[in-house]
Amino acid sequence: MPFLPSRKRLSELTEREIVALAIASEEDDARIYRNWAAFLRKDYPASAAVFDAMSAEEDTHRRLLLEVHQRRWGDAIPVIRREHVAGYVTRRPAWMMENLSLDRIRAEAAGMERDAAEFYAHAAQVSQDAPTRKLLGDLAAAERGHENRAAELTDQLLPDHVRAEEDAVAHRDFVLTWVQPGLAGLMDGSVSTLAPIFAVAFATQDPWTTFLVGSAASIGAGISMGFTEAASDDGVVSGRGSPIKRGISSGVMTTVGGMGHALPYLIPDFWTATTIAIIVVFIELWAIAWIQNRWMQTPFWRATLQVVVGGGLVMAVGVLIGSG
Repeated sequence: MPFLPSRKRLSELTEREIVALAIASEEDDARIYRNWAAFLRKDYPASAAVFDAMSAEEDTHRRLLLEVHQRRWGDAIPVIRREHVAGYVTRRPAWMMENLSLDRIRAEAAGMERDAAEFYAHAAQVSQDAPTRKLLGDLAAAERGHENRAAELTDQLLPDHVRAEEDAVAHRDFVLTWVQPGLAGLMDGSVSTLAPIFAVAFATQDPWTTFLVGSAASIGAGISMGFTEAASDDGVVSGRGSPIKRGISSGVMTTVGGMGHALPYLIPDFWTATTIAIIVVFIELWAIAWIQNRWMQTPFWRATLQVVVGGGLVMAVGVLIGSG
């Protein structure tokens, strides 16, 4: 591949270049932790404090590495970064980092420290140059120290009761951004399309026509629900999260809800397709009731009454109108 000749392997780097790479890596990791702290500060102040402290730790190690470089080679540091070294540990770009959940950010931070420590330790084992091997071993020990220090900071700044509070906020954000719009879409797609699909089915007894009408109704409803959800609330005042995420969740689940009982009409036999579609409908309705009970804390009997009974009535209206 054309870009490979411009990249070196770690074993090809001089000790000076390895130190320069470590300095650049520490700078990158400190910047990532600061960005996470800024991103989390509003809703998760305790976790933000942890990442502020971790950023300070990375800055301390960077300064130590800078002192080593200044003492041995002077102030001019070679320009070498992660992407210049083949097989070196990588980091996600900023726009991917900001979309991670709180748990994923915590796991990502632990993984960053662990991956760096393992990489340096492995590189130290395969290095044939004694000074380079010692340097890589020292860097591995430093990264393991980072991981241990991160755990200490978490224990100090994020005790169990604070973590529980932040986890509750994260759960609320997940429900408001993904579950609630998706559930509304699934309910709309599953219930609102029942009458037109079954009306066409029993009026024409033509599976292909029923499938076309069902697909049009489902996809059209999905587009409408998606745009409506995204445009109705920017999430700033309500705290419901990104309108784009909510629109995607609502639109996709609306389409899924309608297509579930439209797809059986790809079967050429009308009564076979209708029997399967009715079974799918009741599976969808019970799934909605379960989701309401699981994520929205709606009592199961109430969810069943609202969804299963209501959906059954809508389907009966469609059948009666189509058979009339």
